[in-house]
Amino acid sequence: MKVRSSTPILLLCMALISGRVSAQQADSLQVNKKRLTKFVVASSVAYSATLVGLGELWYKDAGRQSFRFFNDNAEWKQVDKLGHFYAGFYFSYGTSRALRWSNVADRKADFIGSATGFLILAPIEVFDGFSDAYGASTGDLIANAAGSMFFLGQSLLWNETRIYPKFSFHQTDYAPLRPNTLGNNFSSELLKDYNGQTYWICFDINKFMKFPRWLNLAVGYGAHDMLYARESQNHDAGYSAYRQYYLSVDFDLTGIRTRSKVLKTLFNLVSLVKLPAPAMEFSKKGVKFHPAYF
Repeated sequence: MKVRSSTPILLLCMALISGRVSAQQADSLQVNKKRLTKFVVASSVAYSATLVGLGELWYKDAGRQSFRFFNDNAEWKQVDKLGHFYAGFYFSYGTSRALRWSNVADRKADFIGSATGFLILAPIEVFDGFSDAYGASTGDLIANAAGSMFFLGQSLLWNETRIYPKFSFHQTDYAPLRPNTLGNNFSSELLKDYNGQTYWICFDINKFMKFPRWLNLAVGYGAHDMLYARESQNHDAGYSAYRQYYLSVDFDLTGIRTRSKVLKTLFNLVSLVKLPAPAMEFSKKGVKFHPAYF
């Protein structure tokens, strides 16, 4: 059984996400060609370099095959699909904000950003499709599109983003059991060990009703007891994979008022992840309270 990972997607996402940092007010109605050129050139160079790096580091040792699709929708309790959703959303969000910063009209920036957020991830599926270790995934493409549409839908409905996907991670005891698949150090485990990954949907309550700007509601999803990708593999190895659902709060540092550009940039970067906070976990093993879950 070939095991597929979404590591290239997360690597690409972490390398290029900068959207919330670029969310600045346009200072005129005319497109700022200088800013737009800087954004296009810088993002194109970074994107090209990242793809080349992924090709060398991730796909170099994999054999080649004729392009094919591979159905991995039943793997890893779909935690990997949420990674694609997360990436699709933030690439869309980031591109839109950069275009708005260049004074591109808001609605036009949102549509272009959403399309770019989907297309920027497409080469990963092409790489996978020609790699005999993987294969292109329709589930990944759907998740990429869903992330982009989640951004665009909010823009069309509210003309702003009120609900954000976020990510958190903690190390588990599973990675040492299969280090080649689940990682052999913190950085690789962060990308490969789905047991430690949690994806969140965070609601900016202040944009719906009067509420502290820095405090949001968060709903999370993860899975545990997964040494292998598929249910049957885990069962044969004596593991019983199960889903986990979380209810928590999210501390949104961007809600803190400050005039410091350094702090604003830092707060925006930190906002891509969910900070540790008390959480209730719901699973087949019952209800569990975490004083500070990450």
